[in-house]
Amino acid sequence: MPRLFVAVWPPPSVVDELAGLPRPPGPGVSWTKPHRLHITLRFLGECDTGEALSTLGAQSFGQTSVTLGPAPERLGRGVLMLPAVGVDELAASVTDCTRYIGDPPPDHPFVGHLTIARFRKRQPSVDWPRLGETFDVTEISLVESTPWGEYLDVASFRLN
Repeated sequence: MPRLFVAVWPPPSVVDELAGLPRPPGPGVSWTKPHRLHITLRFLGECDTGEALSTLGAQSFGQTSVTLGPAPERLGRGVLMLPAVGVDELAASVTDCTRYIGDPPPDHPFVGHLTIARFRKRQPSVDWPRLGETFDVTEISLVESTPWGEYLDVASFRLN
């Protein structure tokens, strides 16, 4: 079975801006490739694609706006991320309707974010300007994470 998640893809203008910011090399640091930048609303894990498609397709989700930033922050032990403010309600709606699909929802609060790097030992030191990129979220995507590390859009769902 495929590994699936539900995500928001930032618009190309936001991806271009983030890709143009400094990404200093460092031992054990892996910067997220621009075409992989996304905000995960719900990780489903290994599950039936048809069930996920029919469940998401039967729901109505409201549009929202998201603001990235203002600065990179550490999340957990090895993630450098940009906060994504404005997607909490959308993520809660997606989680509610997919509660019985794939992996159980996490038992910790949702933290809206866009992962910009992963690191093993030392958090990369980045001197980024303060950000405040805001964009409208008009669709969400069901995405497959392939064994070779690519993300494939399975389907997109327009928001009301």
